[in-house]
Amino acid sequence: MSDQAKVLRGLIKERQAAPTMSIESPSGHGAHTIAVTSGKGGVGKSNIALNLAIALARLNSSVGLLDANLGLGNIDLLCGLNGYWNLSHVVTGARRLGEVILKGPENVDVIPGASGLIDVADAPPEAQREILRQLVDLERQHDYVIIDTGTGIHRSVRQFVTAADIVLVVTTPEPTAIADAYAMVRALSSMAIPTLEVIVNQADSVEQARAIIERLQQTSRVFLHTEVTSAGFVPRDPQVGEAVVGRTPFLCNSPNCPASLAIGQLAHRIKNLTEVRSPRGSYFPRFCSEMAEKVA
Repeated sequence: MSDQAKVLRGLIKERQAAPTMSIESPSGHGAHTIAVTSGKGGVGKSNIALNLAIALARLNSSVGLLDANLGLGNIDLLCGLNGYWNLSHVVTGARRLGEVILKGPENVDVIPGASGLIDVADAPPEAQREILRQLVDLERQHDYVIIDTGTGIHRSVRQFVTAADIVLVVTTPEPTAIADAYAMVRALSSMAIPTLEVIVNQADSVEQARAIIERLQQTSRVFLHTEVTSAGFVPRDPQVGEAVVGRTPFLCNSPNCPASLAIGQLAHRIKNLTEVRSPRGSYFPRFCSEMAEKVA
């Protein structure tokens, strides 16, 4: 037993002495990062993330889209892409980052399997540094990086969210979706997120969406002491369902439908917001730093 304990102490000492991943932000500004999240599934979060990426690309911006849904990524399906490799293969060293990127509509770079970043902490230090270098290079090549996170308030979801510059919490008019959206806001209320916004998807009217957002804002202000900004709403639109079935983003399939026009307005709003506000440094070193703190 004493020999085993000695070996274990030696292994722990070696791990503590091993160099850790460099988490210094690179010089200059990184991309503006937008995390699209929700308290529950089925609210159209991934659809909004994908079409927002396309709308921003149409505003002469270079956009990267990370599919960070934990094991349930479907961004590639929504835009008719077929890819086998993803970020988990980059983490294991089987592929380099450039080899897993898929070219989406309007030249949006789709990076599947971003949930594989959670496994970076288990990689050897040298591998960690190489992965981070590739990710920082990716960020430098884009004006915006949109992260389509998983759903719910799981710690792994919060890791992707809290490192972003802007967080969009998606809800629908369903009472359960609204309750879960508030739960997400509550989980994020203690985090240092520069901009926390709520968007109502599948709204039946302007009045309905405004009432939902005002209710969430008031409740968050009174009970959480947190300011939540309105990101507007996307109306209920049959063209969205048809686009999903056809594996074509509705912004491409029906550019003038109500949902597409709403996403276009959202993109213009974000573009105007970010033009007067610098990103808070590079996303990926911040993400890895926060992840390392939680693992420690």
